[in-house]
Amino acid sequence: MNPNYNAVTEFISAERLHNRICELGCDISRDYAGIPTPLVIIGVLKGAFVVFADLVRAITIPCTIDFLHASSYGSKTVSSGTVTIRHKLSSIQNRHVLLVEDIIDSGLTMQRITDDLQQMHPASMKIFTLLDKPESRKHPVAIAYTGFVVPDKFIVGYGIDFNEQYRELPAIGIINP
Repeated sequence: MNPNYNAVTEFISAERLHNRICELGCDISRDYAGIPTPLVIIGVLKGAFVVFADLVRAITIPCTIDFLHASSYGSKTVSSGTVTIRHKLSSIQNRHVLLVEDIIDSGLTMQRITDDLQQMHPASMKIFTLLDKPESRKHPVAIAYTGFVVPDKFIVGYGIDFNEQYRELPAIGIINP
């Protein structure tokens, strides 16, 4: 089944995305300047892969990168309530960690990820999300860096999918009902 691009209305342009990620890259670089070891940046796959790549290029301090895979949607437009996390991370003990997520809505996935990673004893852990949907929040999440606050609509593009489609769109769009 091919994606219906006519069903997507652009919400955040590629230019706005680029500009905001550059701003946040500067903020992160400033906030972590002078830490004794490179910042560990962990991308949450699959949705964050595009923003992760752009953000890492906007950060001007030494860093290492890693990834984990988390899923709670499957092929639905709402979270299943069950989070699956897979990773084989390098040691983050006593390291400063920045988690990079595409979108935080209910907060369940990020709560599960942070609980899991806290067991690895990082020196600190902060969360970056490109998109925040506070109206959908069911679990508290302390977000340190937010790209954009968005309404409770189904978002696609810039790495974010619906049923594994639309990730390739260069902007953020809303799927029309």
